[in-house]
Amino acid sequence: MDAIRFVLNGQEVSYEGNASDRLLDVLRDTYRATSVKCGCKEGECGACSVLMDGVLVNSCCVAMGAAAGSSVTTMEGFRETERYAVLDRAFAAVSAVQCGFCIPGMVLAAEALLSKTSHPTEDEIREGLSGNLCRCTGYNAIINAVSAAAKEGNGLW
Repeated sequence: MDAIRFVLNGQEVSYEGNASDRLLDVLRDTYRATSVKCGCKEGECGACSVLMDGVLVNSCCVAMGAAAGSSVTTMEGFRETERYAVLDRAFAAVSAVQCGFCIPGMVLAAEALLSKTSHPTEDEIREGLSGNLCRCTGYNAIINAVSAAAKEGNGLW
């Protein structure tokens, strides 16, 4: 069996396991990317969201074989960027974080949205975050945070 090679948070890595293993499990168990949460195991909650070649995906629905040759970004890698710093400040400013379980996926969903639409409307933000569930905040604070980040980060996205 050949190793599965991919880029994880900017570093080339290889995985020696089975190509049918879930990306979610490999990220958490092999690479200790604990920001990737296991919520529903069926692609409904977004807690396991990562960026794969810049596209938001639910890592619980991605087989390792599909990750071969791709670039995967988790919160561990994204938090080292200027874009993250803007989102972090915006989420803190409007108290958009409560328990924190959904926040890594929400932040990566916000990044994916802002990468496509740098100044989204409220409806576009709601649509962009629609694959990520939160049981604590009621969403309004998160929507306000993404809107604030778009304004503060003008030119970053």
